[in-house]
This record gives sequence, C-alpha cells and structure tokens, in this order.
Amino acid sequence: MSTEKHALAISLFSEVLAADQMVRNRLSRVLPKGMEISHFSVLNHLAWHEGERSPAQLAETFNVTRGAMTNTLSRLEWAGYIHIRPDWDDARRKMVAISPAGKRAREQALSAIAPMVSDVIDKLGEERVRSTLPILRQLRVEMSNKPKPDSETP
Repeated sequence: MSTEKHALAISLFSEVLAADQMVRNRLSRVLPKGMEISHFSVLNHLAWHEGERSPAQLAETFNVTRGAMTNTLSRLEWAGYIHIRPDWDDARRKMVAISPAGKRAREQALSAIAPMVSDVIDKLGEERVRSTLPILRQLRVEMSNKPKPDSETP
C-alpha cells in the first residue's frame, strides 16, 4: 500500500471510529432509563423486519457471539420487550419476536433520539446526509466480508 493510500485509510478509519464513539455516547445519554444501545438495536431490528428471528440469526446480523446475543435477549425478555418461544419445527432452536411492550419501548426510544438526529441532519444538510449513506452502506458491506486466509490471497 502506498504511503498516500495508507494515510487515507488511517484518516477514514479514524473518522469512522471517532464518529461511532460520539454517536454511541450521545445515544446512551438519551435512550430511556435502563435501555442500552444493544437493546434498542435488537428491538429496532425486530420491529423493522416483522416476524420472528432465531438468536443465531440475530447474532449473525449484529456480528456478535451467540453468548452476547443470548445475554441481550435475556435482558429484553426480563423487561417484557420480547417473547422467546421454542421453534415448533426444531426443538433445539428458539424464536424471538418483539412484544407490544417492546414496540412501545422502541417508539419511546425513537422519540428520545429524534431531536438529536434531526439536529445533526439540520447541521449537515439533508442532501449531504443522503449522499453519504450509500458510501457508509458499502463500507459496512465491505467490512462484513470475511477476509480470505493469506494462502488464498492473490
């Protein structure tokens, strides 16, 4: 990698990591009491993608271990935000769905987040935000691709 390309990569990832840190910090402060970003993320996913998901599917979606997802799901179930049931086709698996209380908690969280997000969009400009989204999506997709072992690298 050339020196210029290396510097570009460092700048890109420094900005992404700094933005991630700032967003997480601000989100944590405005989310309803007791709700963590991971809780909101799972509730938002379940609400957006209607229907049920298995814990393994959720772990893969969020790129976390099954143990980490099990912990998050246990907390959400304890709060009454999700329902976990056995999979009727495969008793070894479980299925997760958002509950009515979970939908309300998600809506409350969205209401708490909305002013912060709106303020950022106003400051950056809607068109600039729209034009940035495809780049961020593609970055996410590229980063989610599993790296090939060194022996397979051309």
